[in-house]
Amino acid sequence: MTLKLSVCIDAVFEGVAETEAIARVADAGIDAIEFWCWWEKDLDSMVAAAEKHSMTIAACCTKFVSLVDPELRPLYIAGLTQSIAAAKQIGCKTLISQVGDFLPGQSRQVQHQSLVDGLIEAAPLLEEAGITLVIEPLNDRVDHKGYYLVGSDEAFEIVGKVNSPNVKVVFDIYHQQISEGDVITRLTKNIDAIGHFHAAGNPGRNELDRGELNYSQIFEAIAQTGFQQHIGLEYWPIRDPDEGIRAVSRMQTRPL
Repeated sequence: MTLKLSVCIDAVFEGVAETEAIARVADAGIDAIEFWCWWEKDLDSMVAAAEKHSMTIAACCTKFVSLVDPELRPLYIAGLTQSIAAAKQIGCKTLISQVGDFLPGQSRQVQHQSLVDGLIEAAPLLEEAGITLVIEPLNDRVDHKGYYLVGSDEAFEIVGKVNSPNVKVVFDIYHQQISEGDVITRLTKNIDAIGHFHAAGNPGRNELDRGELNYSQIFEAIAQTGFQQHIGLEYWPIRDPDEGIRAVSRMQTRPL
């Protein structure tokens, strides 16, 4: 099996200069990186480093504005417009969007509909730009207490209602293992609605070979679907980060 990997340099190489992190990812044999906040980066230097090492910038985040609050929608769309411009600048085809925390005093139905309506408004901007926005369910038991979108079923329902090829889900295997489990069945059943993956070991959110998740089998299941987008390694390493990502690269290219 061969899958397209990217490394989230903000996590795996936390505290390392972006240009150095890009070089180290390339040295490990992986040809794509991703990161979180484009507005905190020197994008020109990152592009230069990526071009030097023949790297792709696979994904970054859009501005963190709540989608579940309809009053904030103009701010969300403005932030998305800025993020699309930044993505074009760096040749990035995927924007990751969190959706915001649950709003006390409002029903889930109202907040769900706000999410759908906001993404319907965003879709033409994304389609025109040729960029895919992926909304991210997160676990609220360990890492993101109060976050609205936890279950992947609701995320898939939302993008189904939006009905745009440029609005999909980022399926974070670590988060969904904590929230609901049954990850292989869930991801294979809904692969057409997934635009990006994240991967980390559970428990701990460390290297993929630590914990209860069998990533060799998970990667094989993804490969069998014909998935063509990236799997982002978004974890905090316990051992040498360079060896950790080399180990993943070796794991996903050897026959099972």
